[in-house]
Amino acid sequence: MQAALVVGPDTSHGIENKEPMALTLLGQQNPLASPTEQLKILGKVVNCIPFDAQLDHIGLLPLRATGLTVFQINVGKLCNQTCRHCHVDAGPDRTERMSLETAEQCIRALAQTDIPTVDITGGAPELNPNFRWLVEQSRALGRHVMDRCNLSVLLLPSQADLAEFLAGHRVEIVASLPYYRAGQTDAQRGDGIFEKSIQALRLLNGLGYGRPDTGLSLNLVCNPVGAFLPPKQEAIEAQFRKELLTRHGLEFNHLYTITNMPISRFLEFLLESGNYEQYMERLANAFNPVAAAGVMCRYTISVSWDGTLYDCDFNQMLELPVDHGAPTHIRNFDPVQLNQRQITTRNHCYGCTAGAGSSCGGSVTS
Repeated sequence: MQAALVVGPDTSHGIENKEPMALTLLGQQNPLASPTEQLKILGKVVNCIPFDAQLDHIGLLPLRATGLTVFQINVGKLCNQTCRHCHVDAGPDRTERMSLETAEQCIRALAQTDIPTVDITGGAPELNPNFRWLVEQSRALGRHVMDRCNLSVLLLPSQADLAEFLAGHRVEIVASLPYYRAGQTDAQRGDGIFEKSIQALRLLNGLGYGRPDTGLSLNLVCNPVGAFLPPKQEAIEAQFRKELLTRHGLEFNHLYTITNMPISRFLEFLLESGNYEQYMERLANAFNPVAAAGVMCRYTISVSWDGTLYDCDFNQMLELPVDHGAPTHIRNFDPVQLNQRQITTRNHCYGCTAGAGSSCGGSVTS
């Protein structure tokens, strides 16, 4: 029961996403739409030492890649939702999207490697007109493909055959669901999103996703609804499994807990609610050297919608590209250099190293 309390409603820390759906930071012309402004704020940590000093203290500075096993492609910022915690600042008013030319460069680069996993994200990645082509080409190269799906996109009239397409290509679905009740989910993602998510999960279960022995993986992602660290992953997974099965007859494979990164719209929430300094201190105090050694940037390369290369999707949103002499664009992809590159770090990296650690695949440590 304690795990549920961590992600429940809270009067001082909870995120609320009121209707009508808010514009993105860019749409509001909010200064925080600027990565430069975000980095300026993140550079001011009052009650904790800079992240790089933490790495230096444990002998991990400079942080280096340990080889590539995940090829992550962010195809753009267009999304049918405007979630309150979104680190991408994605939404219906964003126009950035990966062109076919850049998508082709991604596949050519992938073909030079034996990287086993292609992780496609956004925005709502499925709304990019080249999404299905990327899936088909990646599968043709024998790679495992993951789709980071917000679930509600599966119900759009323009995507009526999307779930069947994903199942046909045996794409792993990693689906956002902040909580197993409507109140907390809608607070973070918008009114009515929980019911749409349940409807989409029923559709996926009907195709075999999340069912035993089908090989169609359906994994859920839980972000805290507020300025908290995630609960223990195993405990909250068991709770989700019980509640979704009992209340809705739904099944899934795994649940991943991901720490909210103090950037973009979640940074806006922290500042507006007066929780920024407390949250950063909480992350820094929970710094885990074991998690730091296993951060996802050490085995991931992240490609932006315009082809720029980043160490991770979070650095991508802060416009901190691959540095220190490694190639910075997909057209110049060099797996040897990228396999051993030095990774760019800043204070937001505390989000991946706090507690059990956080990655696109959930907790880093048990």
